[in-house]
Amino acid sequence: MIMLNVTALPNQLALIIVTYQSGQHIQACLTSLPLAEPHRRLHLLLVDNASRDDTREQIQAALESFPVERTSYKLIYNEANLGFTHAVNQALAHAPQRTPVLFLNPDTELPPQSLAVLLEKLYADEGAGVVAPQLRYPANANSTDEAIQASCRHFPAYADLFFEFTGLARLFPHSPLFNRWKMGGFDHRTRRAVDQPQGACLLARPEVITQVGLWDELFPLFFSDVDWCRRVWQAGWKIYFEPEVTVFHEQGASVKQTRPRAIWSSHVSFWRYFRKWRASWRDEILSLVVAPVLLLAALVRIVLCNVSAVTQAPPEAAHARQPKASTFCA
Repeated sequence: MIMLNVTALPNQLALIIVTYQSGQHIQACLTSLPLAEPHRRLHLLLVDNASRDDTREQIQAALESFPVERTSYKLIYNEANLGFTHAVNQALAHAPQRTPVLFLNPDTELPPQSLAVLLEKLYADEGAGVVAPQLRYPANANSTDEAIQASCRHFPAYADLFFEFTGLARLFPHSPLFNRWKMGGFDHRTRRAVDQPQGACLLARPEVITQVGLWDELFPLFFSDVDWCRRVWQAGWKIYFEPEVTVFHEQGASVKQTRPRAIWSSHVSFWRYFRKWRASWRDEILSLVVAPVLLLAALVRIVLCNVSAVTQAPPEAAHARQPKASTFCA
């Protein structure tokens, strides 16, 4: 049983959430927050990227149940979707100084006390700049199994691309060599320092926010969290995975609605990541070599995704004039 000393830690938290077509999940996410941190003042910074569903109505409904005596919020409703990373930076610009910041996806739910415990874990180690919880799939009507998500990664290397494209990573999923990037040998049940946890739930010290700064908008959707985590390590801080704290995560709820565009964006950002972090003439050459490989792979995946969307659709939908944006392929 963890005993929380609420007076020795920061007395407030900033929470950054970016929504896009998140009406199905955002209310459950927001209503879980006051119980996840039942003592401290919460500053909610929420940016909606031009959602066309009922996301904004769900946000307003959820906020009505917030404890007004210890909650403040700023809502930014963008008229155009300028990218996830841009929205994160919009929120960061309004974060209170000297306040820990939680980056949180809208398709998450935090159990009672989970955020309070995560904050204690962050400050238990002076070298820890960021902590991330264990992510689990939520139980639903089709499954009661709250399976652990493989949410941690090493920073990617060129060899990892080779193992991914040749299928060796999938053929040997637990290999520390062939599946090094996705940490295939790690069961996500023990605490350890990690290069990069998934950006669905990251709690950062205010000193890290000040030193590392904004997320790089060179990566509009994917790899901005990877790049930011790498800069956290570069600044001399450590990032820890904390399995003692669990958060439920639907995983990719917004991305699934624009799957072909997401595929293209992920591959382009993968290449941009390699270009940004090249450190030698060898990296320079390899980044140019992998560019056409990544772009070709993106095109192939988009074609397969569209074919899958048509073949899996109901007969009347297959002949519809406009494709359904919510259809995706695995």
